[in-house]
Amino acid sequence: MRIVLGIEYNGSAYCGWQAQAHAPSVQRVLEQALSKIANHPVTVSCAGRTDSGVHALEQVVHFDTDAQRPWAAWLLGGNSQLPDAVRILWVKPAIGDFHARYSAIARFYRYIICNRPVKSALLHQQTTWCYESLDAEKMHQAAQSLLGEHDFTSFRAQSCESKSPNRLMYFVDVYRDGDKVIMDISANAFLHHMVRNIAGVLMEIGSGKQATDWAQFLLDAKDRKLAARTAPPEGLYLGGVYYPEHFGLVKNPVFDKLPGDAKRFD
Repeated sequence: MRIVLGIEYNGSAYCGWQAQAHAPSVQRVLEQALSKIANHPVTVSCAGRTDSGVHALEQVVHFDTDAQRPWAAWLLGGNSQLPDAVRILWVKPAIGDFHARYSAIARFYRYIICNRPVKSALLHQQTTWCYESLDAEKMHQAAQSLLGEHDFTSFRAQSCESKSPNRLMYFVDVYRDGDKVIMDISANAFLHHMVRNIAGVLMEIGSGKQATDWAQFLLDAKDRKLAARTAPPEGLYLGGVYYPEHFGLVKNPVFDKLPGDAKRFD
Protein backbone atom coordinates (compact mmCIF):
# COMPACT_ATOMS: atom_id res chain seq x y z
CA MET A 1 0.00 0.00 0.00
CA ARG A 2 1.22 3.50 -0.84
CA ILE A 3 0.43 6.27 1.65
CA VAL A 4 0.60 10.02 1.01
CA LEU A 5 1.38 12.58 3.72
CA GLY A 6 1.34 16.37 3.97
CA ILE A 7 4.24 17.60 6.12
CA GLU A 8 4.91 20.94 7.80
CA TYR A 9 8.34 21.76 9.20
CA ASN A 10 10.62 24.43 10.56
CA GLY A 11 13.91 23.73 8.83
CA SER A 12 16.11 25.89 11.08
CA ALA A 13 17.69 22.96 12.92
CA TYR A 14 18.08 20.69 9.88
CA CYS A 15 20.60 20.32 7.07
CA GLY A 16 17.69 20.26 4.64
CA TRP A 17 15.19 17.65 3.54
CA GLN A 18 17.53 14.96 2.27
CA ALA A 19 19.06 12.47 4.70
CA GLN A 20 22.75 13.16 5.36
CA ALA A 21 25.31 11.17 7.35
CA HIS A 22 26.82 14.21 9.08
CA ALA A 23 23.73 16.17 10.26
CA PRO A 24 20.04 15.82 11.14
CA SER A 25 17.58 16.06 8.24
CA VAL A 26 13.80 16.26 7.93
CA GLN A 27 13.74 13.07 5.86
CA ARG A 28 15.66 11.13 8.50
CA VAL A 29 13.46 12.11 11.46
CA LEU A 30 10.29 11.44 9.45
CA GLU A 31 11.48 8.01 8.33
CA GLN A 32 12.46 7.12 11.88
CA ALA A 33 9.02 8.11 13.19
CA LEU A 34 7.10 6.21 10.50
CA SER A 35 9.33 3.15 10.88
CA LYS A 36 8.31 2.90 14.53
CA ILE A 37 4.62 2.98 13.59
CA ALA A 38 5.05 0.52 10.70
CA ASN A 39 7.39 -1.73 12.66
CA HIS A 40 9.65 -1.98 9.61
CA PRO A 41 12.11 0.40 7.88
CA VAL A 42 10.28 3.12 5.91
CA THR A 43 11.73 5.18 3.06
CA VAL A 44 9.86 8.31 1.96
CA SER A 45 9.91 10.17 -1.38
CA CYS A 46 9.17 13.90 -1.43
CA ALA A 47 7.74 16.37 -3.93
CA GLY A 48 10.76 18.65 -3.72
CA ARG A 49 13.96 18.68 -1.67
CA THR A 50 14.54 21.76 0.47
CA ASP A 51 17.95 23.13 1.49
CA SER A 52 19.41 23.70 4.93
CA GLY A 53 17.36 26.20 6.92
CA VAL A 54 14.40 26.15 4.50
CA HIS A 55 10.89 25.48 5.83
CA ALA A 56 7.71 23.90 4.50
CA LEU A 57 4.07 24.89 4.89
CA GLU A 58 3.08 21.72 3.02
CA GLN A 59 5.63 19.26 1.73
CA VAL A 60 4.08 16.17 0.12
CA VAL A 61 5.65 12.74 0.55
CA HIS A 62 4.72 9.11 -0.05
CA PHE A 63 5.93 5.77 1.26
CA ASP A 64 5.09 2.11 0.70
CA THR A 65 4.19 -0.29 3.48
CA ASP A 66 2.64 -3.68 4.16
CA ALA A 67 1.65 -2.62 7.68
CA GLN A 68 -2.08 -2.41 8.34
CA ARG A 69 -2.74 0.53 10.65
CA PRO A 70 -5.72 2.81 11.34
CA TRP A 71 -5.23 6.11 9.53
CA ALA A 72 -5.13 7.89 12.90
CA ALA A 73 -2.08 5.80 13.83
CA TRP A 74 -0.02 7.27 11.00
CA LEU A 75 -1.12 10.82 11.87
CA LEU A 76 -1.28 10.85 15.66
CA GLY A 77 1.26 8.11 16.24
CA GLY A 78 3.64 9.57 13.70
CA ASN A 79 3.44 13.03 15.27
CA SER A 80 4.03 11.57 18.73
CA GLN A 81 7.39 10.26 17.46
CA LEU A 82 8.44 13.48 15.70
CA PRO A 83 10.33 16.48 17.10
CA ASP A 84 8.27 19.63 17.61
CA ALA A 85 9.68 21.23 14.46
CA VAL A 86 8.13 18.59 12.15
CA ARG A 87 4.44 17.71 11.88
CA ILE A 88 2.29 15.44 9.73
CA LEU A 89 -0.73 17.52 8.65
CA TRP A 90 -2.78 14.87 6.85
CA VAL A 91 -2.67 11.26 5.67
CA LYS A 92 -4.34 9.75 2.59
CA PRO A 93 -4.13 6.51 0.61
CA ALA A 94 -2.44 6.94 -2.77
CA ILE A 95 -4.65 6.57 -5.84
CA GLY A 96 -3.37 4.82 -8.96
CA ASP A 97 0.26 5.38 -9.86
CA PHE A 98 0.70 8.47 -7.65
CA HIS A 99 4.27 9.62 -7.03
CA ALA A 100 5.00 12.62 -4.80
CA ARG A 101 7.62 14.02 -7.18
CA TYR A 102 6.80 12.79 -10.67
CA SER A 103 3.02 13.28 -10.49
CA ALA A 104 3.31 16.96 -9.53
CA ILE A 105 2.18 19.63 -11.99
CA ALA A 106 3.37 22.67 -10.03
CA ARG A 107 5.20 23.74 -6.88
CA PHE A 108 4.51 26.87 -4.88
CA TYR A 109 7.08 28.66 -2.73
CA ARG A 110 6.76 31.66 -0.45
CA TYR A 111 9.67 33.93 0.44
CA ILE A 112 9.19 36.25 3.44
CA ILE A 113 11.35 39.32 4.03
CA CYS A 114 11.28 41.19 7.33
CA ASN A 115 11.66 44.72 6.01
CA ARG A 116 12.36 47.06 8.90
CA PRO A 117 15.40 48.76 10.48
CA VAL A 118 15.69 46.18 13.27
CA LYS A 119 15.89 42.39 12.89
CA SER A 120 13.02 40.41 14.40
CA ALA A 121 13.75 38.74 17.73
CA LEU A 122 10.86 36.31 17.25
CA LEU A 123 11.15 35.46 13.55
CA HIS A 124 14.87 35.72 12.89
CA GLN A 125 15.01 32.07 11.75
CA GLN A 126 11.73 32.23 9.83
CA THR A 127 12.27 35.38 7.77
CA THR A 128 15.05 37.09 5.83
CA TRP A 129 15.93 40.49 7.21
CA CYS A 130 16.45 43.53 4.97
CA TYR A 131 16.93 46.90 6.70
CA GLU A 132 16.75 48.89 3.45
CA SER A 133 13.25 49.98 2.47
CA LEU A 134 11.89 47.80 -0.35
CA ASP A 135 9.42 48.90 -3.02
CA ALA A 136 7.17 45.83 -3.30
CA GLU A 137 5.29 47.21 -6.31
CA LYS A 138 8.52 47.68 -8.25
CA MET A 139 9.62 44.16 -7.31
CA HIS A 140 6.30 42.75 -8.51
CA GLN A 141 6.53 44.63 -11.79
CA ALA A 142 10.06 43.35 -12.42
CA ALA A 143 9.07 39.77 -11.61
CA GLN A 144 6.42 39.66 -14.35
CA SER A 145 9.18 39.37 -16.97
CA LEU A 146 9.90 35.88 -15.59
CA LEU A 147 6.48 34.47 -16.46
CA GLY A 148 6.29 31.76 -19.09
CA GLU A 149 8.84 29.19 -20.21
CA HIS A 150 12.44 30.41 -20.17
CA ASP A 151 16.06 29.42 -19.77
CA PHE A 152 16.73 30.36 -16.11
CA THR A 153 20.52 29.93 -16.24
CA SER A 154 21.04 33.31 -14.55
CA PHE A 155 18.95 32.11 -11.61
CA ARG A 156 20.35 28.62 -11.02
CA ALA A 157 23.14 27.59 -8.66
CA GLN A 158 26.45 26.74 -10.28
CA SER A 159 26.18 23.32 -8.60
CA CYS A 160 22.72 22.66 -10.08
CA GLU A 161 22.59 19.17 -11.57
CA SER A 162 19.45 19.60 -13.67
CA LYS A 163 19.92 18.54 -17.28
CA SER A 164 17.94 21.53 -18.56
CA PRO A 165 17.79 25.15 -17.33
CA ASN A 166 14.31 25.59 -18.79
CA ARG A 167 11.34 25.97 -16.47
CA LEU A 168 7.74 27.14 -16.90
CA MET A 169 6.88 29.97 -14.50
CA TYR A 170 3.16 30.27 -13.74
CA PHE A 171 3.04 33.31 -11.45
CA VAL A 172 5.21 35.56 -9.28
CA ASP A 173 3.39 37.90 -6.90
CA VAL A 174 5.23 40.33 -4.63
CA TYR A 175 3.30 42.31 -2.03
CA ARG A 176 3.69 44.06 1.30
CA ASP A 177 2.00 42.95 4.52
CA GLY A 178 2.93 45.43 7.24
CA ASP A 179 6.68 45.23 7.76
CA LYS A 180 6.95 42.08 5.65
CA VAL A 181 7.50 41.85 1.90
CA ILE A 182 6.27 38.52 0.56
CA MET A 183 7.01 36.79 -2.74
CA ASP A 184 4.68 33.99 -3.86
CA ILE A 185 6.06 32.04 -6.80
CA SER A 186 4.93 28.97 -8.73
CA ALA A 187 6.43 26.95 -11.58
CA ASN A 188 6.26 23.42 -12.90
CA ALA A 189 9.59 22.81 -11.15
CA PHE A 190 12.54 24.80 -9.82
CA LEU A 191 16.29 24.72 -10.34
CA HIS A 192 18.67 24.57 -7.38
CA HIS A 193 18.56 27.92 -5.51
CA MET A 194 16.27 29.34 -8.20
CA VAL A 195 13.74 30.90 -5.81
CA ARG A 196 16.41 32.37 -3.56
CA ASN A 197 18.30 33.76 -6.57
CA ILE A 198 15.14 35.38 -7.88
CA ALA A 199 14.49 36.85 -4.43
CA GLY A 200 18.01 38.24 -4.34
CA VAL A 201 17.54 39.95 -7.70
CA LEU A 202 14.16 41.41 -6.73
CA MET A 203 15.55 42.75 -3.46
CA GLU A 204 18.25 44.61 -5.41
CA ILE A 205 15.50 46.11 -7.58
CA GLY A 206 13.22 46.88 -4.64
CA SER A 207 15.97 48.73 -2.79
CA GLY A 208 16.67 50.91 -5.85
CA LYS A 209 20.13 49.49 -6.55
CA GLN A 210 18.99 48.14 -9.91
CA ALA A 211 16.38 49.22 -12.46
CA THR A 212 13.09 47.39 -12.91
CA ASP A 213 14.22 45.88 -16.22
CA TRP A 214 17.26 44.20 -14.61
CA ALA A 215 15.36 40.93 -14.16
CA GLN A 216 14.64 40.83 -17.90
CA PHE A 217 18.27 41.64 -18.67
CA LEU A 218 19.49 38.75 -16.51
CA LEU A 219 16.96 36.37 -18.02
CA ASP A 220 18.24 37.22 -21.50
CA ALA A 221 21.92 37.17 -20.46
CA LYS A 222 21.83 33.54 -19.20
CA ASP A 223 24.84 34.24 -16.96
CA ARG A 224 24.67 33.52 -13.23
CA LYS A 225 27.77 35.65 -12.56
CA LEU A 226 25.89 38.82 -13.55
CA ALA A 227 23.06 38.37 -11.05
CA ALA A 228 22.69 39.16 -7.35
CA ARG A 229 23.87 37.07 -4.44
CA THR A 230 21.69 34.15 -3.39
CA ALA A 231 19.18 35.32 -0.79
CA PRO A 232 19.36 33.62 2.65
CA PRO A 233 17.40 30.40 3.27
CA GLU A 234 15.56 31.50 6.41
CA GLY A 235 12.75 33.27 4.55
CA LEU A 236 11.98 30.42 2.15
CA TYR A 237 8.99 28.07 2.50
CA LEU A 238 7.77 25.26 0.28
CA GLY A 239 4.14 26.34 0.26
CA GLY A 240 2.38 23.53 -1.57
CA VAL A 241 2.33 21.09 -4.46
CA TYR A 242 -0.36 20.71 -7.12
CA TYR A 243 -1.38 17.35 -8.60
CA PRO A 244 -3.95 16.29 -11.23
CA GLU A 245 -7.42 16.10 -9.71
CA HIS A 246 -7.81 12.34 -10.23
CA PHE A 247 -5.31 11.74 -7.41
CA GLY A 248 -7.87 13.10 -4.97
CA LEU A 249 -5.62 15.49 -3.01
CA VAL A 250 -6.98 18.82 -1.76
CA LYS A 251 -5.75 21.70 -3.92
CA ASN A 252 -4.19 24.69 -2.21
CA PRO A 253 -6.30 27.74 -3.25
CA VAL A 254 -3.14 29.50 -4.45
CA PHE A 255 -3.13 27.15 -7.43
CA ASP A 256 -6.41 28.64 -8.66
CA LYS A 257 -4.11 31.17 -10.36
CA LEU A 258 -2.53 28.51 -12.57
CA PRO A 259 -3.26 28.82 -16.30
CA GLY A 260 -5.36 26.20 -18.01
CA ASP A 261 -2.33 24.84 -19.86
CA ALA A 262 -0.40 23.96 -16.70
CA LYS A 263 1.55 20.83 -17.43
CA ARG A 264 3.70 18.34 -15.58
CA PHE A 265 7.47 18.78 -15.79
CA ASP A 266 9.34 15.78 -17.18
